[in-house]
Amino acid sequence: MKINRRRFNTGVLVAMLVVMLVWMILPLALALLWAMVDPDYTWSYPDVFPQKLSFRRWPMLWETTTLKQSMINSYSLGAAVTVMTLLLAMPTAYAFGRIEFKGKNVARLLTLLPMVLPGFVVAIFFSSLLISIGVYSRFLGIMIGHCIVLLPFAIRILSVSFSQVRQDLIDAAKDLGAGWFGVVRHAYLPTIKSGIFATLIVVLIRSVEEFSLAFIIGSPDFTTVPTILFQYLGYAYIRTNAAVISLILAGPSIILMVLLERRLELANPAAEVGKG
Repeated sequence: MKINRRRFNTGVLVAMLVVMLVWMILPLALALLWAMVDPDYTWSYPDVFPQKLSFRRWPMLWETTTLKQSMINSYSLGAAVTVMTLLLAMPTAYAFGRIEFKGKNVARLLTLLPMVLPGFVVAIFFSSLLISIGVYSRFLGIMIGHCIVLLPFAIRILSVSFSQVRQDLIDAAKDLGAGWFGVVRHAYLPTIKSGIFATLIVVLIRSVEEFSLAFIIGSPDFTTVPTILFQYLGYAYIRTNAAVISLILAGPSIILMVLLERRLELANPAAEVGKG
């Protein structure tokens, strides 16, 4: 029975790995093939593979579309949203993680509401709200919208990090005469810095990839990479161009997620505060 059980567990593990590899690699491989279809050739039935592969389409899109400006818009917006969301989330996350108060669970659930509302519904009503209060800057409008939508993610991650800070370390820092800055530096920061790093990357990725608010508020003057992608998947359907844009959009996100996973693997709050 032990041998059979071991074989069964091994089989399940192998099957899961195969499914994960197919689920992750196959779409990327197909996107890469479509992105490398030479502009002078088509890839259609009955061809199993493209007739000719080249990277000519990449510089062509870079030079003939607003991709360059859209990338600047996406990442400048993402950076601003990330910093603002982190600053806004800190007080609420600290309260949820460190303070006990009546109605805490209800308040925590209310902060998650933006996560369950449909993106286009939020975008439409939020754009109307911006016009009614006199906010006409597309960059500022999208930034505020992204902050509101992404705050629940930041609050959730940071509140868990704050809850893991040990009270004895806080008390020890105070007993040794540390001021508020010293307490934050020596008691809080070693534990919550992984949560801060995770928050920064998650918010940045989701802001860069967010479509609904960027499209409703920004179009047609303020374009982001997702809005360009929508053009090639929607009314101007060009699969090869969409594949190029999707890889440009997904590439940095994949790198950031790998960095995040690596950072979380290395994180050891106990060791960092000298209690390994």
